[in-house]
Amino acid sequence: MLSALTLILACQLAGELTTRFLGLPVPGPVAGMMILFAFLALKGSVPDDIGAVADTLLKNLALLFVPAGVGVMAHLSLLGQDLMPISVALIGSTVLTIAVTAAVMARLARASAGEEGAIKDD
Repeated sequence: MLSALTLILACQLAGELTTRFLGLPVPGPVAGMMILFAFLALKGSVPDDIGAVADTLLKNLALLFVPAGVGVMAHLSLLGQDLMPISVALIGSTVLTIAVTAAVMARLARASAGEEGAIKDD
């Protein structure tokens, strides 16, 4: 278990270092997640110990949002000053996410229905 957690955190560190040194506009943990995904894709499967550690982290995900919530509460006055741009960004990104998700789901549903029709014809 410790080696699996070490691997996950090492990928996060590698992502953080990569984004910092290359000046990429991507958060370090996201780049680390892509590195971990690439490693697992090359391996072809998710080892049981990495899966167990990831499941444990996901079960306790709410606890990982506590520091962010504290930060929001500590800087509530700053959020109040920029309420309009923050609100526009939140609403716009939510609407865009819903629209993209709907478009992808519609395309996948059509593709899936086309494949089922082709299979039944055989």
